[in-house]
Amino acid sequence: MADTALDRLRKLDTCAVSDAMDRLGLKGAVSGLLPRSIRQRIAGRVRTVTLGPAGGTPTTRHLCTAAIDAADPGDVIVVEQRTGIEAAGWGGILSTGAKAKGISGVIVEGPARDIDEACDMGFPVFSRSATARTARGRIVETASFAPITVGEIAVTDGDFVVADSSCAVFVKAADLDRVVDAAEQIARREVAMADAARSGQKMAGVMGADYEKMLGR
Repeated sequence: MADTALDRLRKLDTCAVSDAMDRLGLKGAVSGLLPRSIRQRIAGRVRTVTLGPAGGTPTTRHLCTAAIDAADPGDVIVVEQRTGIEAAGWGGILSTGAKAKGISGVIVEGPARDIDEACDMGFPVFSRSATARTARGRIVETASFAPITVGEIAVTDGDFVVADSSCAVFVKAADLDRVVDAAEQIARREVAMADAARSGQKMAGVMGADYEKMLGR
């Protein structure tokens, strides 16, 4: 059976995907979302969570639980916590539940906590920062599966993402096939260039015209 576009995306690093987005005139790369727990690339369908300041109507549901319960194995939870309040948008019990569900990882536009716990269980947590400060009394979930903003990128539930130590790249579902096609072409060309470098060819030649033309359509 042929690999799906998502299967193929999981084999690509963010740099190849970002270059493919550049080639196609698309935006999706977000820098500064660092792997806090383990160094492991993640890729999958996005399930979104929006967090806001506590106050107003009380809530009895803990943040991010609806996204975990609705997610399929392999999905990635993406949390927007841009309140300016230092409070974790993700924590250790959530990591435990997400790992048990087979979720690929979490990306938090904001702080996350219980990083050592996530590291011990081997669950990938990417976030803008880390903190020990609880969400209790500080922030609440205001929406599940609604559009969010990560960096400067508008992200919709059902989009796709790949994240590693370089960045996170978000891809609209309608663009996934052509982005993966372009990224695979770029990755193959880079493999050939790396082979040339290892063979002792002069770097000026390896990194010359072929590299500069790599993003050509």
